[in-house]
Amino acid sequence: MFKAIVSAETLRTALDSVSVLVDECKIHLNEDGFAIRAVDPANVGMVDLTLDASAFESYEADGGVIGVNLSRLENIAGMASSGQLVQLELDEETRKLHIQIEGLEYTLALIDPDSIRQEPDIPNLDLPAQIVIEGRDIDRAVKAADMVSDHIALGVEEADELFYVSAEGDTDDVRLELPREDLIDLSAGQARSLFSLDYLKDMNKAIPKDGEVTIDLGEEFPVKLHFELAEGQGSVTYMLAPRIQSD
Repeated sequence: MFKAIVSAETLRTALDSVSVLVDECKIHLNEDGFAIRAVDPANVGMVDLTLDASAFESYEADGGVIGVNLSRLENIAGMASSGQLVQLELDEETRKLHIQIEGLEYTLALIDPDSIRQEPDIPNLDLPAQIVIEGRDIDRAVKAADMVSDHIALGVEEADELFYVSAEGDTDDVRLELPREDLIDLSAGQARSLFSLDYLKDMNKAIPKDGEVTIDLGEEFPVKLHFELAEGQGSVTYMLAPRIQSD
């Protein structure tokens, strides 16, 4: 059983944060809200999303799992203006999702959850550095790096208490340094890892520019990026595997 009413804006924001990595996913319709966990086909990027029942206008669910084509569901949600409400109801017999947006009715065929890639286990990493930064600073760093390279290094210099982003291209280099006073918070531990810029650009599309993002970093370890959505009633965690540099 699943019946919910949610603002189009909240639904789109949640779906967008997952669809930057995968085309289809399982949605866990938990009693206290819904949850999605997915990994991209190359096993490089991972997303863990929760949207609490309190983020919905109304929400009823009994713990089932559905499989959805994200782009189709996003296209439907995209037909609503941001102030409109989207009604969702699962038809248990036909295993289809009925969606209503102010007079518009859409019936979405669901995917067998067993045919969707297995959900990843989120590794519990104890990383030495944590940076709390504004989303717009990540956006700035990613755009600067994209001008010169397809890889991006994220690091923390413990002694100088600063977070840096650098990219080295064939001819040009770029480096952005943010000392402690320019960050929201910093737990400085020595850290540096290199990542594929394509993945970070995709994740950056979903990161709120006016919000806070927590970054956990290590030495040649995955990076963890965490932020809230729906006014704190939902959260997204991305993990991105590093590119290990051979000496």
